[in-house]
Amino acid sequence: MKKMFLMGRSEAGKTSLTQVLKGEELHYVKTQYTNSKEDVIDTPGEYAESKRFSVGLACFSFEADVVAIVQAADEPYNLFSPCLGAFILRPLIGIITKTDSPYANVPMVEQWMINAGCRRIFHVSNVTGEGVQELMEYLEGDLEQMTVEEAMAKQKLGLNEWDPLPETLK
Repeated sequence: MKKMFLMGRSEAGKTSLTQVLKGEELHYVKTQYTNSKEDVIDTPGEYAESKRFSVGLACFSFEADVVAIVQAADEPYNLFSPCLGAFILRPLIGIITKTDSPYANVPMVEQWMINAGCRRIFHVSNVTGEGVQELMEYLEGDLEQMTVEEAMAKQKLGLNEWDPLPETLK
């Protein structure tokens, strides 16, 4: 299973998503520190909300196989910069939570995630379980293996390890 790093603002649903992925019953827990013992690295929302603490996010992202930005579908503003994926040395995915909220604006949040550089976006409801299975299947998939030759070709082209090689070089 891929180890996933979650970052997003407070109340976005990161800890609830972690509980759902583990099969636990939902209960409120305020994340006080970064939890990195299992397959999901859960971070306090304050880390993403403050420039002083955001450096900590960069450090923990190196422990993960995939980085996920988590935003609630009813969020009034976006924390994440366009082209964020250019600064993260892991595949970047987006997870939109609270898709069942009456105030949800999924297309707007999805556009924010596209602008940030998310390669894949999942729509999830931690309450109903909608979209959780699709995310689990993605996480259960194996990491792609590559040969030394493929790695050298990608490095020469300036590609990340998860970027596809152009067909002419395969």
